Amino acid sequence: MGAVSTERRNGELRVTLDRPEAMNAWDKQLGDELRAALDGAAENPEVRVVVLTGAGRAFSSGADLRAGFDTTPEGHPDLETILRERYHPIISTVRHMPKPVVAAVNGPAVGIGCSLALAADLVVAKESAYLLLAFVNIGLVPDGGSSLFVPERAGMGRATEMAMLGERIGARQALEWGLVNRVHADEDFDAEVDALAARLAAGPTAAYAGLKRELNAWAYARLDEQLELEARLQQEAAASPDFAEGVLAFVQKRPPSFEGR
Repeated sequence: MGAVSTERRNGELRVTLDRPEAMNAWDKQLGDELRAALDGAAENPEVRVVVLTGAGRAFSSGADLRAGFDTTPEGHPDLETILRERYHPIISTVRHMPKPVVAAVNGPAVGIGCSLALAADLVVAKESAYLLLAFVNIGLVPDGGSSLFVPERAGMGRATEMAMLGERIGARQALEWGLVNRVHADEDFDAEVDALAARLAAGPTAAYAGLKRELNAWAYARLDEQLELEARLQQEAAASPDFAEGVLAFVQKRPPSFEGR
């Protein structure tokens, strides 16, 4: 069974994170398959729009903490390597792909799932969906480009609130903040996503590619630098006792008891 499924719909490629039993949490297999799907889409001239969505009731619940981590020589979880080798290439491909990418947020978009959604060109959400920068809740810092995408979309004040408080931002509030472009009633969501994808697939693909380059130059020219900063700071956080406590509390389904170190 794959962790990512793909479906061609004329000029659209629908890419579905397909671990519904884990709320589409990211493990190595999902990361590898998602990267392969996006790389193929970027190179295929017959694909004119990519739609990212999730199977089941979630877009993505973030990193799969139950999958465990490789460790550094010092014995700490090696999050820096995961970010550089697994997450960063995916985020960069979404931003630099010479065709539109739509995030169809069908449910919770948490952690790296939130980052992936906000990396897209257009974000469409179900009314029942929400965004959550959950990193702080386990003693980590935002990654996957979210430390750049959120302030660019919503402003510094709201980015700070999302990152420091680690609270859910419902779809309607996310629309008001500028984090998502459109919100649709749950029963209308699939049809609205299909219509938007068809419109983009029939549009001027070369013009879309050019305007993405323009917008990237204006808003995301330092994306690579920011991703690298996130990786370094995330590794520092991964070595902290607070992160160890945060993961343990998550697995044990209890509130964490952070000591501030």
